[in-house]
Amino acid sequence: MTKTNSMHIHADDLQRDTMLQFNQPQQTTDSVLMVRGANYWLQQASKAAVPKMLFGKFWHEGEVCILFADSNLGKSILAVQIADAISKGHGKYPFDVEAPAQPVIYCDFELTDKQFEARYSVDYANHYDFNTNFLRGRINSDIELPNGFDHFDDYLNHDLERTVVETGARILIIDNITYLRNETEQAKGALPLMKHLKSLKNKYDLSILVLAHTPKRDLTQPITRNDLGGSKMLMNFCDSAFTIGESSEDTGLRYLKQIKQRNTEQLYGDSNVCLCLIDKPHNFLQYQFIAFSQEWKQLARKRSDKAQNPHLAKVLELKALNWSLREIGDELGISFQKVDRMIRAAANKAD
Repeated sequence: MTKTNSMHIHADDLQRDTMLQFNQPQQTTDSVLMVRGANYWLQQASKAAVPKMLFGKFWHEGEVCILFADSNLGKSILAVQIADAISKGHGKYPFDVEAPAQPVIYCDFELTDKQFEARYSVDYANHYDFNTNFLRGRINSDIELPNGFDHFDDYLNHDLERTVVETGARILIIDNITYLRNETEQAKGALPLMKHLKSLKNKYDLSILVLAHTPKRDLTQPITRNDLGGSKMLMNFCDSAFTIGESSEDTGLRYLKQIKQRNTEQLYGDSNVCLCLIDKPHNFLQYQFIAFSQEWKQLARKRSDKAQNPHLAKVLELKALNWSLREIGDELGISFQKVDRMIRAAANKAD
């Protein structure tokens, strides 16, 4: 055997031994990079439970999820509804809860106590009966920054971890993200924030939902991941994300759309958004699911479209009252042929 062949055989043996080593059930040493055979990771994963739904297909156990929308669209209303459903262990289709009833920490940095009471009562009486698993936290404005903390957000992050440890809760909802970092619309603020949330999630096996605002956006365009403030960094570090859009059909209508998902397929994308009505049937302000729809039907019309059809709303109103095409035309001072074209165009767009 030549020296060259001997060297090749030795190298092959070394490579084989190395590969066998990395496919063993246990490794005695590790550096920052944990390397195992792919089958090892599958075996390890098979021992863990399948993530359960916390809010339908939008949010699953073990995820850092972001809910983002423009101001005054009802993010807090939906977040409280999600927390309430998880605390009781059941939700309404299509916002099912598979996980058992458990404690939820809802960090409310938006509403005063009186505003919260107004939403979950009847004229400040007949209060809604929340489950004891529902834990609400708010900022103590009288507290002073203790020694050892130079910044408020560092102290708040520390207190979040303390609360998780003391309550044993595994569900954390933060309303909203700007109270944890005041620069989330910039990468330098988003990156340390998401790293901190990821660290908390991994350390305590948490499921975290964070609410965030969108900068001003074009309401005639579909919502995308680029509409989230600090979008690139926040999207890269979160496991899932969904958004609330305002419907142009009615001021009380909202639609929910999946933006990012890892534990499921995209079921509620732009061709199948969840259309909801914000309503308060008794003492609980909530999102009531109405139907599935296409996002483009909910978007605001461009000004050019409105200019071309200044009489459209009145035409459809009179048509619904069973007026004839000629009667509508006479009423609005346009031809009955134009009335017919407008009704047909509206019908085609609805389809």
